[in-house]
Amino acid sequence: MCGRYNVIDNPGLRQLLRDLGVDAGPVQPAGVNLAPTESVPLLRDVAGVRALAPARWWLTPSWAPAVDQKYAMFNARGESLASSRAFRHPFRCQRGILPMSSFIEWRSEDGGRRPWLVSAAEGALAVAALWDVWERGDTPVLSCTLVTTAAAVPFQPWHRRMPVILAADECERWLDNARPLPADDPLLRSELKMPLRLQPLAGAVGNARRKEPALLDPVGAAVLIGG
Repeated sequence: MCGRYNVIDNPGLRQLLRDLGVDAGPVQPAGVNLAPTESVPLLRDVAGVRALAPARWWLTPSWAPAVDQKYAMFNARGESLASSRAFRHPFRCQRGILPMSSFIEWRSEDGGRRPWLVSAAEGALAVAALWDVWERGDTPVLSCTLVTTAAAVPFQPWHRRMPVILAADECERWLDNARPLPADDPLLRSELKMPLRLQPLAGAVGNARRKEPALLDPVGAAVLIGG
């Protein structure tokens, strides 16, 4: 499960967007310690046009009676995308990407939980997402969820789940909403597709109201996995 991540407007993130065919101007909304229900930048391909749009990070299906937090809809299990009532339509034709500088995961250590910052060894991360538009109120609501899979073996010491991080060649297939993907598509597999760097953080990042960049300062040695 992934419940916090970071979007930092830096050269690595802009290069990722350029590689995905998006004008790499200022990335908005950017932020540190982003949490579910906050606004995040979602990359979509709509009618052949790719662009970033602010989206609410907590999927509200188009058929839902209201925008609420009754069910945990900020993560979607990759194993059940094709069968879930909430996710099967977006999985078929409303797939997007959440560009990330890094995400935060908590690991049980010494009787407590230690936050760890997870980033690519080089560049930024393209994480598989689904989106929908709710139009039953006065204002349409674009919302999204990020897709998770079982943790790859090197990541299992930190958590049993991890975001589906797309390799460069997988991004094109994921964004091609004219072509449905099979439920068991290999891009959803439990595998590290690139080296990841993990760095321990101070516990203050656990407060979602805290947004200062210093929250991401490491408090210990980095660990490289998948390299």
